[in-house]
Parts: sequence; structure tokens; C-alpha cells
Amino acid sequence: MVAGIGYGRCNRARRFTDSEYNRQHWPRLAAFFVFAHMNTDVTSPAHKAAVLSEALPYIQRFHGCTIVIKYGGNAMIEPKLKAGFARDVVMLKLIGMNPVIVHGGGPQIGELLEKMKIESAFVQGMRITDERVMTVVEMVLGELNQEIVSLINQHGGRAVGLTGQDGKLIRARRMKLVSKDDGNDLDLGLVGEIEKIEPELVDLLVSRNFVPVVAPIGMGPNGEAFNINADLVAGKLAERLEAEKLIMLTNTAGVLDQTGELVTGLSASRIEKMFADGTIHGGMLPKIGSALDAVKGGVKSAHIIDGRVPHALLLELMTDAGVGTKISADKPDH
Repeated sequence: MVAGIGYGRCNRARRFTDSEYNRQHWPRLAAFFVFAHMNTDVTSPAHKAAVLSEALPYIQRFHGCTIVIKYGGNAMIEPKLKAGFARDVVMLKLIGMNPVIVHGGGPQIGELLEKMKIESAFVQGMRITDERVMTVVEMVLGELNQEIVSLINQHGGRAVGLTGQDGKLIRARRMKLVSKDDGNDLDLGLVGEIEKIEPELVDLLVSRNFVPVVAPIGMGPNGEAFNINADLVAGKLAERLEAEKLIMLTNTAGVLDQTGELVTGLSASRIEKMFADGTIHGGMLPKIGSALDAVKGGVKSAHIIDGRVPHALLLELMTDAGVGTKISADKPDH
């Protein structure tokens, strides 16, 4: 064991090797891989040394840790960002972290629905899903899942695509939502809420050094498919896997206050206030709500980061500054 490093629950998954030599020296070698991978334009040897020095403690700290990543936004659309994300995921796996990907597909689903002239609407951030819409959801999420798996594998990883129906990973039921206007129940159709997550299949894949890529489709009691918000799936899966971090890629710099300024750190109490005063609204409601539930459920921290920034994952995990907003359950509100 490297002196001064406590792996704690991050020692749950099998590493690349159990040899004492690699446990001592692999994180140090990995720092050099990180620097080369980020392909910086820095030429100063002193600056290069600073980059390596800054990354090393984070590599050591998160070695063996499970990191659940909600993949969405522009990072799933722009070719350069898609390729960069895949490389970053491979890098995280190579340096000993255990990334688990949960992806959305809202914009792509909306685009295909529009092309097919199928109407759909949102209520409290959730897409109303009838059988026709559900058919499109399954088709689009299946294609996206295959694309993400392919990109990760092309860059040297070993990814495996799943839906919540595989191995009964996500047991779901019809979501019950109450109108904020009149208090009546809202019918969202085949929109599901998570009843139970059985993570054995994901754990098995992680232990064999695969990268699970999960599409957010749950299985109902009669085998029916349910469309589940990917943010909710990512948060609950992070809880069940006892993840060190939950990271959500978005199209914003993070959580913004009422003046539009980035909030870099949030406690549970401050989030509740931002819910109450409407600062957090629309599509951010399920995202922040899921992140808050995850940290309350035992995930060390959740991060809302800007997926439009190249190498956002590496910047968040391996630099002092990070990017976006960090959410913690136990941090006092200042």
C-alpha cells in the first residue's frame, strides 16, 4: 500500500493487478499518461512538472473508486467532444478508476419525434411518453448506446452496453406526479420511476475491467419498458454502487444563482432554498434533485460540470480548481 493513501471503499473493485509494485508505482506512471492524453500546448518544463504534480494526488486518491458519469448535452452531439469524452473515459479506466456511464438522449429523441411529426410535451422536466413516443425512445437510446460503446472501444477501452432491462438492472413502475397548479395526478404515460436497482451485473463488469454504458430504460412488473430520466438513473445507480462521485455533464457552466453567476459549491440546505425560490427550475430540477439524493444516500460528492469544455472530466477529477458546481450533503452552508 502506498504510504499515506487510504483507499477505503474504493478498494471494492479489482484493480489491474494485485502486485505490490504496481500498487506503488502505477499512479505515478499514470500521471505522465494524463499529461500526454490532454495534449496541452504548454512548452515550459516547469509548467509540465506542475501539471503532473497537481494530477498525482487525485490519481492516488481515486484509484479503485467508482465514478458514475451522466453523459449528455453537447458532449453527446459534437464529434470532437464525443471523441474527447471517450478518450477521457478510457484514461480514467487506465489509471485505475472505475467509470460507469449513464447516458441520456433527450435532444436526439426530440429531433426524431419532430421528423416523424409525433407530438410530445414536458411536465416538470419529464417527457410525456405514450406507446409511439416510447418506440422512438427505445430506438434512439439503443443507437446512442451502441455509438458510445463503439467510441470507447475505438480508443482502447472495453465498454459494454446495457439497458435497465438487462439482468433486471432497473426495476421500474409508472411515475406518479402531482400538478403544482391544482394538486391533481398527472398522467405521464410510460414514464417510469425507479423501484429498485440491482447492480450485480454492473459490479461484475467493473470487476472484469469493462466500462458499463447504461441506457435509462427500466423494466416494469409485467416486462413493459419505461422511459426513465437519465439523471435519476445515474443518481440512484451511484448510490447503489457506493460511488465516490457522481458527475453530470450539462450544457451550462454549472448551477447558476439568480444573477447568472456560477455557484461552485452547494450544500443540501442551500439547494432546498434554491428549489423554493425558483432559482433551480425546468430541466435542472431532476438533475439537481438526483444529485442531492445521491449525496444524501452516501455518494461522497456530486458535480454538475460543463460538458462543452474539452476534457471536462479530467479537469474536474484531476485539478485543484475543477469545473462546475460541487454538491455535498455534509458541507455547512456559508
